[in-house]
Amino acid sequence: MPADAHHILIVDDERPICENCVRILAKAGHKPDYALNGIEALKKIAVKPFDLVITDLKMRHMGGMALIERLHEQHPDTIVVVITGYASVASAVEVMKSGAFDYLPKPFTPQELRAVVEQALEARRVRLQNRRLSIERPSAPPTHRLVGRSPKIQKVIEMVAKVAHTDATVLITGESGTGKELIARAIHANSERREKVFFAVDCGTLSDQLLESELFGHVRGAFTGAHRDKPGIFAQADRGSVFLDEIGNISLAVQGKLLRFLETREFLPLGGEAVQRVDVRLIFATNRNLEEMVQAGAFRQDFYYRIDVYPIFVPRLAERREDILPIAYHFLNQFNRTVGKKIAGFDEIAAARLIEFDWPGNVRQLRNVIERAVILCEADRISLADLPLLTDFRALGELMENVPRDNAELKQVKKQIREKAVARVERNFLLNALARNQWNITRAATEVGMQRTNFQNLVKKHGIRPPSSR
Repeated sequence: MPADAHHILIVDDERPICENCVRILAKAGHKPDYALNGIEALKKIAVKPFDLVITDLKMRHMGGMALIERLHEQHPDTIVVVITGYASVASAVEVMKSGAFDYLPKPFTPQELRAVVEQALEARRVRLQNRRLSIERPSAPPTHRLVGRSPKIQKVIEMVAKVAHTDATVLITGESGTGKELIARAIHANSERREKVFFAVDCGTLSDQLLESELFGHVRGAFTGAHRDKPGIFAQADRGSVFLDEIGNISLAVQGKLLRFLETREFLPLGGEAVQRVDVRLIFATNRNLEEMVQAGAFRQDFYYRIDVYPIFVPRLAERREDILPIAYHFLNQFNRTVGKKIAGFDEIAAARLIEFDWPGNVRQLRNVIERAVILCEADRISLADLPLLTDFRALGELMENVPRDNAELKQVKKQIREKAVARVERNFLLNALARNQWNITRAATEVGMQRTNFQNLVKKHGIRPPSSR
């Protein structure tokens, strides 16, 4: 039995329907059982908990609505899906108001049953995860939600839960696009400071003077163009949190000033004479190796030790492929709301391509791809045609689905598959190396251990161009 198998109870007064549902769900890897009415169902639930209850509405000895009410009161973590032959708009509205996750009218296909079950179980998992970690309060925006089921992201979520209620300085590391700011916002949203302000600052886009002015503020006349006093972010964020992203890009001089602020929580606005003191929690992030920068003299060792109090490493999306579809569905639901569509999900081919793609841009790239797919999609499910970035896999998929007629054709197809598979691996290898090195061919070639000319020839062979030139 798979490790992610779920206990599911079917409740219907027609035994053949129950037995058929049990067979379908057992084949899907779950642990199904059935009851012939609401009373019998409650007895079984009292003996062992069920993750999901699928119940008919019209039954003798306690109908579906009464059962839903009892489940809501006594077993709030059990999610409910209703099946009925008495489908109508009125009954559907009543069922959804009562707390059911979805409504599936008879007759339904095995595919429809499996689809609604997987969607319901995913909704339950997210609900329990958010409740356990208290990451998302009722008033908190959905961007604070940390989505993922892989052991690596679960470790990150656990670390967030442990550190959020403290005032410890946090250093979040990982590649660009892995969601470092999202984690910082989750820490703030789950902290005692959640009612106060959260500031996010991209240190890599600001000059030294502008960064100091933004953080510490300035007084009138401090520099050319300072026509009035301006309070800095630290002053405005008193009792709140400040997230400093790309901390590896700031100068040694600014590092020194931030080090003093970390030690005393005191600062002097540019051009000012009165020292100010605030209560601010600092969260740092970088996609660079600070230890190597310290060795090279590009980052202060004392500052590094001071910010590396509670490090959180965020793995690449390609290293936790089991998170790709849950995150994709999260973005799908988000963009369904903003675009005004009701796309149910992804077809099997599109889902497989999403999982196998290497995502050099990580979660940020996945988000952009799903947003575009929602805009393009005109059907009830996203297909490969709605995912232009992934269409280079289409030819390989078609080859693998082509059944050869004789041995000569088999050899030819195997050769073509090998060539296309190698080409795909080569392209992803190049894209990842370039992305890690800000599209600098010399640095990328050195990192992977290739001569620059050979690396550049491969880049030309695959027609890869920097994002700015596309």
